[in-house]
Amino acid sequence: MVFKKMLGALGVGGPSVDTVLSQPGAQPGAPLTGQVNLTGGSADAELEHITLGLVTRIEVESGGGDYGATGEFHRHPVSGPMRLAAGQQLSLPFELVLPWETPVTAVYGQPLRGMVMGVRTEVAIARAVDKGDLDPVQVHPLPVQQRILDAFAQLGFVFKGADLEYGRIAGVHQTLPFYQEIEYYPAPHYAHGINEVELTFVTNPHAVDVVLEFDKRGGMFSGGHDSYGRYTVPHADADTVDFTQVVDGWVRQAVEHRQSLPGYAPGGAPGYAPGGYHGHYRHGHGHGHGAGVAAGVVGGLAAGYLAGEVMDEVFEDEGEE
Repeated sequence: MVFKKMLGALGVGGPSVDTVLSQPGAQPGAPLTGQVNLTGGSADAELEHITLGLVTRIEVESGGGDYGATGEFHRHPVSGPMRLAAGQQLSLPFELVLPWETPVTAVYGQPLRGMVMGVRTEVAIARAVDKGDLDPVQVHPLPVQQRILDAFAQLGFVFKGADLEYGRIAGVHQTLPFYQEIEYYPAPHYAHGINEVELTFVTNPHAVDVVLEFDKRGGMFSGGHDSYGRYTVPHADADTVDFTQVVDGWVRQAVEHRQSLPGYAPGGAPGYAPGGYHGHYRHGHGHGHGAGVAAGVVGGLAAGYLAGEVMDEVFEDEGEE
């Protein structure tokens, strides 16, 4: 499938730019390919550079409240200085590799409502920069991520929503200044001990750090509180491990206060040793609601909600900046 959108002209009679993606998306760590097509205007033009940027919507905590911001988090050069003759047609291929920590925006090919991401084409000419428009991009889960998402659904957790939070997670190596939160209501047989679960993937070429935050219910003589867990899962385990059993073990650790048992896994399942536990695990943490409700995975199948209207809003915001 090919996405094609005219990004706009650089002044009256100036050159025009048309960016084409070879496919609508890719997985983290994989290349997003395509071409930038240029058409010269009524006169020769000196282009200073052409750059692609990955843009997304992030929730930022500030002054006791949250607000949504559209930000660029990765740039890829397509061309340096060059001359584009009047009327000349030129096609420049590109291969933009998605960072490993790029958040998931689609499950089973269905866009997650509330998760927005696009490629923006930036063209600099005569000391003016045209940031162009956004071509939407789908980021599909890696196999390990998909297995874990499926496991939560198969265990009966109900998808609540997803957003991106500006900040860093203590004890986890991050290369991006934000992290994704995928939120679930608890399955009925966990509901006595948990109000909500937040799932975060922090991925690198070798493994995925799975960070879980549990909003736990209080007892008769104690108030509710949060508990945290971090587990490192190698990519190689995607097709060799029963992740329904593993995720069940992670949740039971939180419910039964067993986070202090490294590598605990019931029923002989592989034991992913927990990382550190911190009272204030997430830095810059806030519960943003502006991104909307994301699509869920129910019984291993996607219950997708179209994200088009949300993406349009981001396009409009970009145009107003």
